[in-house]
Amino acid sequence: MKKIVLSLIAIMTMATISAQTLTERQKGLAACACLMAQGDMERLEPAVRMALDNGVTINELKEAFSQLYAYTGFPRSLNALGVLRKVLESSPSFGGSKEGGANWQEGKPWTRPAEWDDAKKAYELGTKNQTLLSGSPFDYEFCPQDDYYLKSHLFGDIFAGDQLSAAEREIVTVAALSGLEGVAPQLAAHKQGAVNMGNSQQLVEELCRWLGDEGYTLHSKWPKGEPNPYGKYFTGRSYLADVGGGVMNVTFEPGCRNNWHVHHKQVQVLICVAGRGWYQEWGKEAVEMTPGTVIAVPAEVKHWHGAQKDSWFQHLTYHRDVQEGASNEWMEEVTEEVYNKLR
Repeated sequence: MKKIVLSLIAIMTMATISAQTLTERQKGLAACACLMAQGDMERLEPAVRMALDNGVTINELKEAFSQLYAYTGFPRSLNALGVLRKVLESSPSFGGSKEGGANWQEGKPWTRPAEWDDAKKAYELGTKNQTLLSGSPFDYEFCPQDDYYLKSHLFGDIFAGDQLSAAEREIVTVAALSGLEGVAPQLAAHKQGAVNMGNSQQLVEELCRWLGDEGYTLHSKWPKGEPNPYGKYFTGRSYLADVGGGVMNVTFEPGCRNNWHVHHKQVQVLICVAGRGWYQEWGKEAVEMTPGTVIAVPAEVKHWHGAQKDSWFQHLTYHRDVQEGASNEWMEEVTEEVYNKLR
């Protein structure tokens, strides 16, 4: 009987996790974390207001920005806390004159974790948290210093705070790492860690999509534009922006690519301006595209282009040597088999 009850509890727990969906409060935390990681203080200020309006407490934001120093450095952590203070000081509810603040909450009072006064307890807590997050014991023997810092400080001292749950901490971390470049291995590890700490896989995927849809994780000064009217010829989501002079900017979400196609009687020029992508001609090896890569696609050549799996991708495109009767011919999709072979 006991086993049956435990099984039912497990099933109900899994059902609850699988039914999770991103809340406005979680979006507020994620937006603030992502912008803080990028050092985008201009956009962070309205994001902080949005988060506070949506139920994130002042002390929770303090905890999130403090935690993220371990991932983004003290300068950005302190800058973000400075933005939070500025927002509070400008609100009439906290002595300022700008709108907002009527419903903002201080939240649970901050208390000093007991682990801060006992290095052994901090290390034990950190080891436990790291094991839960990783899914198995993890020892970084290559560098004992970092192994100790991770266990004792990051997952010990920092995780000892009670303002955010373990699941919320991973939402914050995934959002921050999503806003950084060059941290793909860590982002992948924390996306799985977010699931291990109580978030559903669907929620983590929704979080990453939402950050992209809102433009938080697109590192570019070029406009994202509107949903691509030629989207039916793409796998995944893409966006199109007219930047003038006959030049269009195409934005691809991670993993998005267009179908095989041919430009008849015209040459297409591609200029990568953000992210990482691929260009491939029929029968040839794919070519990696990074900012500054320029490719002139010959007329009548079957080809495709799109984003790499773990990166947004933007390229400018225009046509030259356009002859009378020029046209585009869209063909079959780039199969998962072809795309997944790219490294």
